[in-house]
Amino acid sequence: MKDLPKGSKKLLNAWAFYDWANSVYSLVITSAIFPIFYGAVTIVKNNDGVILDDTVNFLGFNFNNDSLISYVTAAAFLVVSIFSPFLSGISDYVGNKKSFLKFFCYLGAVSCIGLFWFSLDFLWFGLLCYFLALIGFWSSLVFYNSYLPDVAFPDQQDKISAKGFSMGYIGSVILLLICLVMIMKYEWFGFEDEGLPTRLSFVLTGIWWISFSQYTYYYLPKGNKKQKMTRNVLFNGFKELRSIWYALKHQKPLYRYLIAFFVYSMGVQTVMLIATYFGIEELDWGEQDATTGLIVSILLIQLVAVAGATLTSRIAGRIGNIKTLIGLNLFWIVICVYAYFITTPFGFYIAAASVGLIMGGIQALSRSTYSKMLPVSTLDSASYFSFYDVSEKIGIVIGMLMYGVVAQVTGSVRNAILFLVVFFILGVFLLLRVPKDK
Repeated sequence: MKDLPKGSKKLLNAWAFYDWANSVYSLVITSAIFPIFYGAVTIVKNNDGVILDDTVNFLGFNFNNDSLISYVTAAAFLVVSIFSPFLSGISDYVGNKKSFLKFFCYLGAVSCIGLFWFSLDFLWFGLLCYFLALIGFWSSLVFYNSYLPDVAFPDQQDKISAKGFSMGYIGSVILLLICLVMIMKYEWFGFEDEGLPTRLSFVLTGIWWISFSQYTYYYLPKGNKKQKMTRNVLFNGFKELRSIWYALKHQKPLYRYLIAFFVYSMGVQTVMLIATYFGIEELDWGEQDATTGLIVSILLIQLVAVAGATLTSRIAGRIGNIKTLIGLNLFWIVICVYAYFITTPFGFYIAAASVGLIMGGIQALSRSTYSKMLPVSTLDSASYFSFYDVSEKIGIVIGMLMYGVVAQVTGSVRNAILFLVVFFILGVFLLLRVPKDK
């Protein structure tokens, strides 16, 4: 099929549809069902719901269960941050971004399916699937994000980026609701208990991801055609990355924005990754079912985020991207301070709604701001976006390691929540240093 012209409605919608396909991973595996499932498998409670033991033995060592999953998460993000520049450099040189996007999509989706067999008896296999699913998801985003300047003109990028996140939130909520009905009304489907439908949710996530991504692959161009695969491609990939690194040093707005993004993204991503684990162990749910309460709060985040992403795009159109990002960082500071004092489910719901309002907005606007700052007519979009993604991933590694250490040493993450405020304060300061003429 002949490639669709840049900026065409069908091409833009096909690009954004990958958010619909892959966001089920973020909701089901990262935020909702898997964290609760992991807690149920690794935490021993008495009849009153009081935690008796949250220690897990892995490879002969005892870990706090939160620390173990955070260390595995940090290790996966470290792998992504090391290899994504290498892979994106090669894809730009060879011109086969779509092939890389497909490979990591299928790796992540199949690994989600593998979580069906997660158990303490085969903990190494379950954590390996979790590890590979995370690598597949985030590595695919390197190539997905790099398509944005290829498919959309600068004046379209804020809107289509926000549309992608909104589609992702809607699609992931639909699958989550399907999974929840299957889990909570398991007798309707002939299951004897909720354990099997919970595991089947991971299978459905992988199938959804693979199936809906086919629409995106059908319309996206292969990539910027350059040269055929040769034995020197490996070294040419590194050479191209080095040239872009030198180019970044001479592009002050882009360089300073990347630094600011690295700092505040560290706080944003850590909050998003630990929110459910925080709710499981730090809140007094009383007679209320913790699982139901957490699912309600996660759904609240997703639904509010749809409006938040659209609202943020409109505000940015009026006052500018950088000023809007500064405002969002200030809002994050307020949320973190408030979250430190949360002890009840009601307080958690308020925090969840607040996070949802700005979560989608700051992600979509950060992506489109960077895209609009790239040099005009650049062909090396994947390599440029690898720096963007690496900044995000290294920030997550630092944030999750901090969370893991605090959980291991103190058994509580409340002090870590306050520490995250520092990242947002620095983010505001660094955003103020981005030249206004860009």
